Amino acid sequence: MGRIEAERVYNKFKAYLGKREMKFETFDNDLVIKITVRGQDLPQPTIIRVLADRDIVQIVSPIPYNIPEDKRQDAAVAAAVANYGLINGSFDFDIRDGEVRYRITHYYGDTEMTENQVEYLLNCIWFTTDRYNEKFFMLGMGRMTVQEFIEADK
Repeated sequence: MGRIEAERVYNKFKAYLGKREMKFETFDNDLVIKITVRGQDLPQPTIIRVLADRDIVQIVSPIPYNIPEDKRQDAAVAAAVANYGLINGSFDFDIRDGEVRYRITHYYGDTEMTENQVEYLLNCIWFTTDRYNEKFFMLGMGRMTVQEFIEADK
Protein backbone atom coordinates (compact mmCIF):
# COMPACT_ATOMS: atom_id res chain seq x y z
CA MET A 1 0.00 0.00 0.00
CA GLY A 2 2.81 2.38 0.85
CA ARG A 3 3.23 5.83 2.25
CA ILE A 4 0.05 7.39 0.81
CA GLU A 5 -2.25 4.88 2.51
CA ALA A 6 -0.18 5.05 5.69
CA GLU A 7 -0.68 8.82 5.77
CA ARG A 8 -4.45 8.31 5.35
CA VAL A 9 -4.49 6.00 8.36
CA TYR A 10 -2.29 8.39 10.36
CA ASN A 11 -4.62 11.29 9.50
CA LYS A 12 -7.65 9.25 10.63
CA PHE A 13 -6.11 8.94 14.08
CA LYS A 14 -5.27 12.65 14.15
CA ALA A 15 -8.81 13.55 13.06
CA TYR A 16 -10.36 11.25 15.66
CA LEU A 17 -8.29 12.73 18.49
CA GLY A 18 -8.80 16.28 17.24
CA LYS A 19 -12.57 15.80 16.99
CA ARG A 20 -12.56 14.81 20.66
CA GLU A 21 -10.42 17.85 21.52
CA MET A 22 -7.68 15.68 22.97
CA LYS A 23 -4.16 17.09 23.26
CA PHE A 24 -1.54 15.11 21.41
CA GLU A 25 1.86 15.50 19.81
CA THR A 26 2.50 14.55 16.19
CA PHE A 27 5.62 13.53 14.32
CA ASP A 28 4.41 13.67 10.72
CA ASN A 29 7.63 12.50 9.08
CA ASP A 30 7.62 9.34 11.20
CA LEU A 31 3.82 8.90 11.24
CA VAL A 32 3.82 8.87 15.05
CA ILE A 33 1.35 10.36 17.51
CA LYS A 34 2.00 10.61 21.24
CA ILE A 35 -0.77 11.21 23.72
CA THR A 36 -1.22 10.72 27.45
CA VAL A 37 -4.65 10.11 28.89
CA ARG A 38 -5.59 9.79 32.52
CA GLY A 39 -7.27 6.60 33.63
CA GLN A 40 -8.76 5.89 37.03
CA ASP A 41 -5.36 5.87 38.69
CA LEU A 42 -2.17 6.35 36.65
CA PRO A 43 -1.43 8.32 33.48
CA GLN A 44 -1.49 6.25 30.31
CA PRO A 45 1.16 7.36 27.81
CA THR A 46 0.25 6.10 24.34
CA ILE A 47 2.28 5.95 21.15
CA ILE A 48 0.47 5.43 17.85
CA ARG A 49 2.82 4.42 15.04
CA VAL A 50 1.83 3.77 11.44
CA LEU A 51 4.36 1.51 9.74
CA ALA A 52 4.02 2.19 6.01
CA ASP A 53 6.36 -0.62 4.97
CA ARG A 54 4.18 -3.21 6.74
CA ASP A 55 0.69 -1.71 6.32
CA ILE A 56 0.07 -1.81 10.05
CA VAL A 57 -0.73 0.56 12.83
CA GLN A 58 0.87 -0.31 16.15
CA ILE A 59 -0.27 1.28 19.39
CA VAL A 60 1.68 0.84 22.59
CA SER A 61 0.99 2.08 26.08
CA PRO A 62 3.90 1.64 28.46
CA ILE A 63 3.12 1.36 32.14
CA PRO A 64 4.76 4.52 33.55
CA TYR A 65 6.92 2.56 35.96
CA ASN A 66 9.67 -0.02 35.45
CA ILE A 67 9.54 -3.14 37.59
CA PRO A 68 12.53 -3.41 39.97
CA GLU A 69 14.92 -6.29 39.36
CA ASP A 70 13.83 -8.26 42.44
CA LYS A 71 10.18 -8.30 41.22
CA ARG A 72 10.76 -9.13 37.55
CA GLN A 73 10.06 -12.85 37.77
CA ASP A 74 6.73 -12.09 39.42
CA ALA A 75 6.00 -9.48 36.73
CA ALA A 76 6.75 -12.02 33.98
CA VAL A 77 4.20 -14.37 35.53
CA ALA A 78 1.73 -11.49 35.92
CA ALA A 79 2.13 -10.53 32.25
CA ALA A 80 1.40 -14.13 31.24
CA VAL A 81 -1.70 -14.16 33.48
CA ALA A 82 -2.94 -10.86 32.03
CA ASN A 83 -2.29 -12.00 28.45
CA TYR A 84 -4.19 -15.24 28.86
CA GLY A 85 -7.59 -13.55 28.99
CA LEU A 86 -7.03 -10.81 26.43
CA ILE A 87 -8.85 -10.97 23.11
CA ASN A 88 -6.79 -8.31 21.32
CA GLY A 89 -3.29 -7.11 22.02
CA SER A 90 -0.83 -8.29 24.62
CA PHE A 91 1.46 -7.15 27.37
CA ASP A 92 5.15 -7.10 26.54
CA PHE A 93 7.54 -7.43 29.44
CA ASP A 94 11.26 -6.71 29.10
CA ILE A 95 13.02 -8.74 31.78
CA ARG A 96 16.22 -6.72 31.21
CA ASP A 97 14.91 -3.31 32.30
CA GLY A 98 11.49 -4.08 33.80
CA GLU A 99 9.42 -2.24 31.18
CA VAL A 100 5.82 -3.36 30.85
CA ARG A 101 3.73 -2.16 27.91
CA TYR A 102 0.47 -3.09 26.32
CA ARG A 103 0.61 -3.41 22.54
CA ILE A 104 -2.04 -3.79 19.89
CA THR A 105 -1.35 -4.08 16.17
CA HIS A 106 -3.81 -3.74 13.30
CA TYR A 107 -3.26 -4.58 9.63
CA TYR A 108 -4.97 -2.06 7.37
CA GLY A 109 -3.63 -3.11 3.97
CA ASP A 110 -6.73 -4.77 2.53
CA THR A 111 -9.42 -2.35 3.70
CA GLU A 112 -10.15 1.29 4.34
CA MET A 113 -9.54 2.16 8.00
CA THR A 114 -12.76 3.49 9.52
CA GLU A 115 -13.38 5.84 12.42
CA ASN A 116 -15.05 2.94 14.24
CA GLN A 117 -11.83 0.91 13.95
CA VAL A 118 -9.76 3.84 15.24
CA GLU A 119 -12.16 4.24 18.17
CA TYR A 120 -12.09 0.51 18.90
CA LEU A 121 -8.29 0.31 18.89
CA LEU A 122 -7.88 3.34 21.16
CA ASN A 123 -10.62 2.23 23.55
CA CYS A 124 -9.07 -1.23 23.68
CA ILE A 125 -5.62 0.13 24.52
CA TRP A 126 -6.88 2.60 27.11
CA PHE A 127 -9.35 0.27 28.79
CA THR A 128 -6.84 -2.58 29.04
CA THR A 129 -4.00 -0.38 30.26
CA ASP A 130 -6.28 1.24 32.84
CA ARG A 131 -7.36 -2.20 34.02
CA TYR A 132 -3.80 -3.39 34.62
CA ASN A 133 -1.41 -0.47 35.16
CA GLU A 134 -2.08 -0.08 38.88
CA LYS A 135 -1.78 -3.84 39.41
CA PHE A 136 1.64 -3.92 37.74
CA PHE A 137 2.66 -0.83 39.75
CA MET A 138 1.53 -2.41 43.03
CA LEU A 139 3.31 -5.66 42.16
CA GLY A 140 6.54 -3.80 41.42
CA MET A 141 6.30 -1.79 44.63
CA GLY A 142 5.81 -4.97 46.67
CA ARG A 143 2.29 -3.91 47.69
CA MET A 144 0.72 -6.85 45.85
CA THR A 145 1.93 -10.40 45.51
CA VAL A 146 1.80 -12.32 42.26
CA GLN A 147 -0.91 -14.51 43.82
CA GLU A 148 -2.96 -11.40 44.62
CA PHE A 149 -2.43 -10.22 41.02
CA ILE A 150 -3.78 -13.57 39.80
CA GLU A 151 -6.78 -13.40 42.13
CA ALA A 152 -7.53 -9.78 41.11
CA ASP A 153 -7.55 -10.83 37.44
CA LYS A 154 -10.48 -13.25 37.81
